Amino acid sequence: MRELDVQCIADKIAQLCVEANHYLGEDIKACIRHKAEEETWPVAKDVLASIEENIAIAEEGVFPLCQDTGMACVFLEIGQDVHLTGGLLEDAVNEGVRRGYGEGYLRKSIVEDPLRRVNTRDNTPAYIHTEIVAGDKVKITVAPKGFGSENMSRIKMLPPSAGEDGVKDFVVDTCLQAGANPCPPIVIGVGIGGTFDKAALLAKKALLSPAQEPNSDPYYAQMEAELLERINQLGIGPQGFGGKTTALAVSIRTAPTHIAGLPVAVNVNCHVSRHKEAVL
Repeated sequence: MRELDVQCIADKIAQLCVEANHYLGEDIKACIRHKAEEETWPVAKDVLASIEENIAIAEEGVFPLCQDTGMACVFLEIGQDVHLTGGLLEDAVNEGVRRGYGEGYLRKSIVEDPLRRVNTRDNTPAYIHTEIVAGDKVKITVAPKGFGSENMSRIKMLPPSAGEDGVKDFVVDTCLQAGANPCPPIVIGVGIGGTFDKAALLAKKALLSPAQEPNSDPYYAQMEAELLERINQLGIGPQGFGGKTTALAVSIRTAPTHIAGLPVAVNVNCHVSRHKEAVL
Protein backbone atom coordinates (compact mmCIF):
# COMPACT_ATOMS: atom_id res chain seq x y z
CA MET A 1 0.00 0.00 0.00
CA ARG A 2 1.44 3.37 -1.08
CA GLU A 3 0.67 6.49 0.92
CA LEU A 4 0.13 9.82 -0.84
CA ASP A 5 -0.49 13.12 0.93
CA VAL A 6 -3.41 14.95 -0.64
CA GLN A 7 -1.36 18.15 -0.49
CA CYS A 8 0.62 16.76 -3.43
CA ILE A 9 -2.65 16.53 -5.35
CA ALA A 10 -3.55 20.13 -4.43
CA ASP A 11 -0.13 21.37 -5.58
CA LYS A 12 -0.35 19.56 -8.91
CA ILE A 13 -3.91 20.72 -9.62
CA ALA A 14 -2.90 24.35 -8.99
CA GLN A 15 -0.16 23.95 -11.59
CA LEU A 16 -2.39 22.18 -14.11
CA CYS A 17 -5.11 24.86 -13.86
CA VAL A 18 -2.64 27.48 -15.06
CA GLU A 19 -1.04 25.28 -17.71
CA ALA A 20 -4.35 24.16 -19.17
CA ASN A 21 -5.47 27.76 -19.59
CA HIS A 22 -2.29 28.82 -21.39
CA TYR A 23 -1.03 25.84 -23.39
CA LEU A 24 -3.29 24.16 -25.90
CA GLY A 25 -2.56 20.51 -26.62
CA GLU A 26 -0.37 19.67 -29.60
CA ASP A 27 -3.16 17.52 -31.05
CA ILE A 28 -5.59 20.45 -31.27
CA LYS A 29 -2.90 22.79 -32.58
CA ALA A 30 -2.08 20.27 -35.30
CA CYS A 31 -5.76 20.03 -36.25
CA ILE A 32 -6.01 23.80 -36.57
CA ARG A 33 -2.88 23.96 -38.73
CA HIS A 34 -4.17 21.18 -40.95
CA LYS A 35 -7.59 22.80 -41.37
CA ALA A 36 -5.98 26.17 -42.12
CA GLU A 37 -4.05 24.55 -44.97
CA GLU A 38 -7.20 22.90 -46.35
CA GLU A 39 -9.46 25.94 -46.01
CA THR A 40 -10.24 27.77 -49.26
CA TRP A 41 -12.57 30.54 -48.02
CA PRO A 42 -10.32 33.62 -47.40
CA VAL A 43 -12.31 34.87 -44.41
CA ALA A 44 -12.13 31.45 -42.76
CA LYS A 45 -8.37 31.26 -43.40
CA ASP A 46 -7.92 34.68 -41.77
CA VAL A 47 -9.93 33.60 -38.72
CA LEU A 48 -7.89 30.41 -38.34
CA ALA A 49 -4.70 32.48 -38.63
CA SER A 50 -5.98 34.75 -35.84
CA ILE A 51 -6.73 31.68 -33.71
CA GLU A 52 -3.16 30.44 -34.20
CA GLU A 53 -1.83 33.87 -33.26
CA ASN A 54 -3.96 33.83 -30.11
CA ILE A 55 -2.55 30.41 -29.18
CA ALA A 56 1.01 31.74 -29.56
CA ILE A 57 0.25 34.80 -27.41
CA ALA A 58 -1.25 32.63 -24.66
CA GLU A 59 1.89 30.49 -24.61
CA GLU A 60 3.87 33.58 -23.58
CA GLY A 61 2.22 33.10 -20.20
CA VAL A 62 0.56 36.50 -19.68
CA PHE A 63 -2.90 36.09 -21.17
CA PRO A 64 -4.96 32.87 -21.12
CA LEU A 65 -6.25 31.23 -24.27
CA CYS A 66 -9.76 32.56 -23.61
CA GLN A 67 -11.28 35.10 -21.24
CA ASP A 68 -13.66 32.33 -20.10
CA THR A 69 -11.20 30.26 -18.10
CA GLY A 70 -13.95 27.78 -17.44
CA MET A 71 -15.31 25.59 -14.72
CA ALA A 72 -12.49 23.39 -13.45
CA CYS A 73 -13.42 19.82 -14.37
CA VAL A 74 -11.08 17.48 -12.49
CA PHE A 75 -10.90 13.79 -13.34
CA LEU A 76 -9.08 11.52 -10.89
CA GLU A 77 -8.09 7.92 -11.60
CA ILE A 78 -7.08 6.60 -8.19
CA GLY A 79 -5.19 3.33 -7.87
CA GLN A 80 -6.82 1.00 -5.36
CA ASP A 81 -3.40 0.46 -3.76
CA VAL A 82 -3.07 4.14 -2.83
CA HIS A 83 -3.86 5.36 0.67
CA LEU A 84 -4.59 9.10 0.64
CA THR A 85 -3.48 10.93 3.77
CA GLY A 86 -3.41 14.48 5.13
CA GLY A 87 -7.08 15.44 4.74
CA LEU A 88 -10.10 15.09 2.50
CA LEU A 89 -9.54 14.59 -1.22
CA GLU A 90 -12.36 16.96 -2.17
CA ASP A 91 -10.88 19.72 -0.03
CA ALA A 92 -7.47 19.20 -1.63
CA VAL A 93 -8.89 19.41 -5.14
CA ASN A 94 -10.72 22.63 -4.37
CA GLU A 95 -7.64 24.07 -2.66
CA GLY A 96 -5.66 23.39 -5.82
CA VAL A 97 -8.27 25.06 -8.01
CA ARG A 98 -8.50 28.03 -5.65
CA ARG A 99 -4.74 28.54 -5.69
CA GLY A 100 -4.34 27.95 -9.40
CA TYR A 101 -7.03 30.40 -10.42
CA GLY A 102 -5.82 32.97 -7.88
CA GLU A 103 -2.09 32.76 -8.55
CA GLY A 104 -2.67 32.48 -12.29
CA TYR A 105 -4.99 35.53 -12.37
CA LEU A 106 -7.64 33.44 -14.11
CA ARG A 107 -11.25 34.57 -14.26
CA LYS A 108 -13.46 33.28 -11.47
CA SER A 109 -16.74 32.17 -13.02
CA ILE A 110 -18.49 29.92 -10.48
CA VAL A 111 -21.68 30.90 -8.64
CA GLU A 112 -22.60 29.21 -5.37
CA ASP A 113 -26.26 28.68 -6.23
CA PRO A 114 -27.68 28.28 -9.76
CA LEU A 115 -30.56 30.70 -9.17
CA ARG A 116 -29.28 33.21 -6.62
CA ARG A 117 -26.07 33.66 -8.65
CA VAL A 118 -23.56 34.83 -6.02
CA ASN A 119 -19.99 34.37 -7.26
CA THR A 120 -17.76 32.23 -5.02
CA ARG A 121 -14.81 34.47 -6.04
CA ASP A 122 -12.27 31.65 -6.28
CA ASN A 123 -13.68 29.40 -9.05
CA THR A 124 -14.60 26.65 -6.61
CA PRO A 125 -16.16 24.22 -6.19
CA ALA A 126 -14.65 22.20 -9.01
CA TYR A 127 -16.49 19.50 -10.91
CA ILE A 128 -14.85 16.33 -9.58
CA HIS A 129 -15.12 12.84 -11.02
CA THR A 130 -13.26 9.98 -9.35
CA GLU A 131 -12.62 6.47 -10.62
CA ILE A 132 -10.93 3.57 -8.83
CA VAL A 133 -8.42 1.78 -11.05
CA ALA A 134 -5.67 -0.80 -10.62
CA GLY A 135 -2.25 0.20 -9.31
CA ASP A 136 -0.75 2.63 -6.81
CA LYS A 137 -0.76 5.86 -8.82
CA VAL A 138 -3.15 8.82 -9.09
CA LYS A 139 -3.77 10.26 -12.54
CA ILE A 140 -5.08 13.83 -12.54
CA THR A 141 -6.70 15.51 -15.54
CA VAL A 142 -7.76 19.15 -15.31
CA ALA A 143 -10.08 20.28 -18.10
CA PRO A 144 -11.35 23.88 -17.77
CA LYS A 145 -14.74 23.98 -19.54
CA GLY A 146 -16.06 27.26 -20.90
CA PHE A 147 -19.81 27.66 -20.97
CA GLY A 148 -20.25 29.29 -24.37
CA SER A 149 -19.78 25.75 -25.68
CA GLU A 150 -21.18 23.90 -22.66
CA ASN A 151 -24.50 25.71 -23.14
CA MET A 152 -24.77 24.26 -26.66
CA SER A 153 -24.51 20.65 -25.42
CA ARG A 154 -27.54 18.35 -25.55
CA ILE A 155 -28.74 14.94 -24.41
CA LYS A 156 -31.58 12.82 -25.73
CA MET A 157 -33.11 9.50 -24.81
CA LEU A 158 -33.63 7.97 -28.23
CA PRO A 159 -35.69 4.82 -28.76
CA PRO A 160 -33.55 1.83 -29.76
CA SER A 161 -35.31 1.83 -33.13
CA ALA A 162 -33.59 5.16 -33.94
CA GLY A 163 -30.41 3.20 -34.44
CA GLU A 164 -27.17 4.51 -35.88
CA ASP A 165 -28.87 7.00 -38.19
CA GLY A 166 -30.83 8.51 -35.30
CA VAL A 167 -27.65 8.98 -33.29
CA LYS A 168 -25.78 10.60 -36.17
CA ASP A 169 -28.68 12.90 -37.07
CA PHE A 170 -28.92 14.06 -33.44
CA VAL A 171 -25.21 14.86 -33.29
CA VAL A 172 -25.27 16.82 -36.56
CA ASP A 173 -28.47 18.65 -35.60
CA THR A 174 -26.88 19.66 -32.27
CA CYS A 175 -24.00 21.27 -34.17
CA LEU A 176 -26.41 22.95 -36.59
CA GLN A 177 -28.48 24.40 -33.73
CA ALA A 178 -25.31 25.58 -31.98
CA GLY A 179 -24.23 27.62 -35.01
CA ALA A 180 -21.57 30.19 -34.16
CA ASN A 181 -22.37 30.25 -30.42
CA PRO A 182 -19.67 27.78 -29.24
CA CYS A 183 -16.85 29.61 -31.07
CA PRO A 184 -16.16 27.14 -33.88
CA PRO A 185 -14.20 25.30 -35.06
CA ILE A 186 -15.55 22.98 -32.39
CA VAL A 187 -14.53 19.68 -30.86
CA ILE A 188 -17.37 17.22 -30.28
CA GLY A 189 -17.57 14.56 -27.58
CA VAL A 190 -20.33 11.98 -28.04
CA GLY A 191 -21.53 9.59 -25.36
CA ILE A 192 -23.73 6.67 -26.39
CA GLY A 193 -25.33 4.19 -24.01
CA GLY A 194 -25.39 3.78 -20.26
CA THR A 195 -28.03 5.82 -18.46
CA PHE A 196 -29.10 9.47 -18.73
CA ASP A 197 -26.22 10.65 -16.53
CA LYS A 198 -23.68 8.10 -17.80
CA ALA A 199 -24.11 9.25 -21.41
CA ALA A 200 -23.33 12.84 -20.40
CA LEU A 201 -20.19 11.74 -18.55
CA LEU A 202 -19.07 9.67 -21.53
CA ALA A 203 -19.48 12.69 -23.80
CA LYS A 204 -17.43 14.91 -21.53
CA LYS A 205 -14.68 12.31 -21.14
CA ALA A 206 -14.64 11.87 -24.92
CA LEU A 207 -13.33 15.43 -25.15
CA LEU A 208 -10.18 14.24 -23.38
CA SER A 209 -9.32 11.85 -26.22
CA PRO A 210 -6.43 12.83 -28.54
CA ALA A 211 -8.05 14.76 -31.38
CA GLN A 212 -6.28 12.91 -34.19
CA GLU A 213 -6.63 9.43 -32.69
CA PRO A 214 -9.55 7.42 -34.12
CA ASN A 215 -11.69 5.16 -31.97
CA SER A 216 -10.11 1.78 -31.27
CA ASP A 217 -13.30 0.14 -32.56
CA PRO A 218 -13.35 0.41 -36.39
CA TYR A 219 -17.15 0.69 -36.36
CA TYR A 220 -17.04 3.84 -34.22
CA ALA A 221 -13.92 5.15 -35.94
CA GLN A 222 -15.91 5.14 -39.18
CA MET A 223 -18.80 6.91 -37.45
CA GLU A 224 -16.45 9.59 -36.09
CA ALA A 225 -15.07 10.24 -39.57
CA GLU A 226 -18.54 10.44 -41.12
CA LEU A 227 -19.81 12.78 -38.42
CA LEU A 228 -16.81 15.09 -38.81
CA GLU A 229 -17.41 15.27 -42.55
CA ARG A 230 -21.14 15.95 -42.15
CA ILE A 231 -20.57 18.65 -39.51
CA ASN A 232 -18.02 20.41 -41.70
CA GLN A 233 -20.48 20.32 -44.60
CA LEU A 234 -22.82 22.54 -42.56
CA GLY A 235 -20.76 25.54 -43.70
CA ILE A 236 -20.84 27.36 -40.34
CA GLY A 237 -17.08 27.79 -40.45
CA PRO A 238 -14.61 29.38 -38.03
CA GLN A 239 -16.43 31.77 -35.68
CA GLY A 240 -19.51 31.40 -37.91
CA PHE A 241 -18.06 33.23 -40.93
CA GLY A 242 -18.52 30.28 -43.29
CA GLY A 243 -16.08 27.82 -44.75
CA LYS A 244 -15.18 24.15 -44.55
CA THR A 245 -13.93 24.17 -40.96
CA THR A 246 -16.83 23.93 -38.52
CA ALA A 247 -15.33 21.10 -36.44
CA LEU A 248 -11.82 19.87 -35.70
CA ALA A 249 -12.59 16.45 -34.28
CA VAL A 250 -15.35 14.09 -33.16
CA SER A 251 -14.74 11.50 -30.45
CA ILE A 252 -17.19 8.81 -29.38
CA ARG A 253 -17.33 6.83 -26.15
CA THR A 254 -19.87 4.10 -25.44
CA ALA A 255 -21.21 1.99 -22.59
CA PRO A 256 -23.63 -0.93 -22.25
CA THR A 257 -27.25 0.12 -21.90
CA HIS A 258 -30.78 -1.19 -21.31
CA ILE A 259 -32.71 -3.05 -24.01
CA ALA A 260 -35.34 -0.29 -23.96
CA GLY A 261 -33.05 2.71 -24.33
CA LEU A 262 -30.51 4.50 -26.50
CA PRO A 263 -29.16 7.50 -24.53
CA VAL A 264 -27.07 9.93 -26.57
CA ALA A 265 -25.21 12.99 -25.25
CA VAL A 266 -23.27 15.57 -27.23
CA ASN A 267 -20.78 17.69 -25.30
CA VAL A 268 -19.68 20.63 -27.44
CA ASN A 269 -16.29 22.25 -26.93
CA CYS A 270 -14.85 25.30 -28.62
CA HIS A 271 -11.51 25.21 -30.45
CA VAL A 272 -9.89 25.91 -27.06
CA SER A 273 -10.34 22.29 -26.05
CA ARG A 274 -8.17 22.49 -22.94
CA HIS A 275 -6.88 19.79 -20.65
CA LYS A 276 -3.64 18.89 -18.92
CA GLU A 277 -2.80 15.76 -16.99
CA ALA A 278 -0.21 14.38 -14.59
CA VAL A 279 0.45 11.14 -12.74
CA LEU A 280 1.52 11.09 -9.09
